[in-house]
Amino acid sequence: MVKDCMDYVKKFQACQFHANFIHQPSEPLYPSIPSWPFDVWGLDVVGPTAPKSSGGHSYILAATDYFSKWAKAVPLKDVKKENVVSFIKVNIIYWYGVPSYIITNNGKPFSNQLMDKLCDDFGFKQRNSSTYNAPTNGLVEPFNKTLCNLLKKVVGRTEKDFMKG
Repeated sequence: MVKDCMDYVKKFQACQFHANFIHQPSEPLYPSIPSWPFDVWGLDVVGPTAPKSSGGHSYILAATDYFSKWAKAVPLKDVKKENVVSFIKVNIIYWYGVPSYIITNNGKPFSNQLMDKLCDDFGFKQRNSSTYNAPTNGLVEPFNKTLCNLLKKVVGRTEKDFMKG
């Protein structure tokens, strides 16, 4: 049975090629307890991808709920503040309700007057990750890594549609 399993797994070279290699020893896990589902969201942009998708998209805007680890992502041609605000309204607020706060980095699409107005209109707060360490947006960075790895597996190795980074 073990030999059959090994033969079966060897057929999926893309999964083996893009598998994560963990080089650190295991550590005990410490739970973080957000108050309730969809209360805190982390947002980040992945990209640019090379080459662009068939629809001309070069970026992916991703949001992850800190409680449930639920993730939403949309492709974007350009990362503009209007796209970010629209994404938050349509994909977070209208579906899951108004969060208590959203965690973003200090990028221009996230830190601007339009975003401030959205926060004021719906009554939630925006928190920024550290200026000196942008990947401190804890939960979003691992999702971005998972998303990129999944895309690499789906897109054929001969297609040259690999994500940068």
